[in-house]
Amino acid sequence: MAGLMRAVEISAPGGPDVLRLVERPAPVPGPREVLVRVRAAGVNRPDLLQREGRYPPPPGASDIPGLEIAGEVVAIGDEVVSPRVGDAVMALVSGGGYAELCLAPAGSCLPIPKGLSSIDAAAIPETLFTVWANVFEAGRLSEGESFLVHGGASGIGTTAIQMARAFGARAYASARGPRKCAAVESLGAARCIDTTTQDFVAEMREETSGRGVDVILDMLGGDYTTRNVQLLAPGGRLVQIATLLGAKAEVNMATVMMKRLTLTGSTLRSRPDEEKARLTRVIGERVTPHLESGAVRPIIHMTFPLEAAAKAHAHLEEGHSIGKIVLTVD
Repeated sequence: MAGLMRAVEISAPGGPDVLRLVERPAPVPGPREVLVRVRAAGVNRPDLLQREGRYPPPPGASDIPGLEIAGEVVAIGDEVVSPRVGDAVMALVSGGGYAELCLAPAGSCLPIPKGLSSIDAAAIPETLFTVWANVFEAGRLSEGESFLVHGGASGIGTTAIQMARAFGARAYASARGPRKCAAVESLGAARCIDTTTQDFVAEMREETSGRGVDVILDMLGGDYTTRNVQLLAPGGRLVQIATLLGAKAEVNMATVMMKRLTLTGSTLRSRPDEEKARLTRVIGERVTPHLESGAVRPIIHMTFPLEAAAKAHAHLEEGHSIGKIVLTVD
């Protein structure tokens, strides 16, 4: 695969206009890597943070943004048994997705589920891995429990709602505005709280007859943290995956102790390849059947060609999206 490829690079920290379409040398797979001809790549908020200089790639990762891809395997490393050249895969990567060719750890690749296009598949890995690792493993969400996700109209939110329902939990969400709430409820949320006009703590206490919520997935942080702790049911779990409203919060530890709460959080990108490979195997076994049945499906808000990555970032920053934005690669 010697030669050049088109890719989007970050010319300097800043706004969407710092994204540049350039030519780069085609990458060469290491012993446990595969090279994927990218057909589509998901756009995620970590990409925006990287562009702003606030989320650098981990050591050894590509400086090209993009954490999830879908396409065909065109070359494999010496130690790779699966996937094989020609296989259609979707993959979680630590960077490099905004390009015609992208390296992926072989262990982080999944076959594209039956019935899904490359665009659909490119919208899956980052959100699916995040939700499984945080809601079902760290948060221990079980059948019959209640679940609340803030930012319910986001890629993470739309995925989390569907997965919670698929595994027998009662899903709730918060979102900004009636349009987003209607979309979230159409995906199966029992109730979406419009945070522009309603207090999610009061509304959810009423919804749960005063008991509170078993598991909360939060991307906001800030003052939401205190309110989440107030809302959790006895034995409840708060899982933090981003801090868009601020990384610092005041928590009443007496409440945490009295209600026997668990407060936890994680990032996905910096996890070792071995851990991502384990998650890949579990998701392939537990979640792929729900993707193929249609119980869980990627919600695509809009697509942009690779060369319009700056427009894709600007659109995501505007905050009007419902579901995912995907870049397409010809």
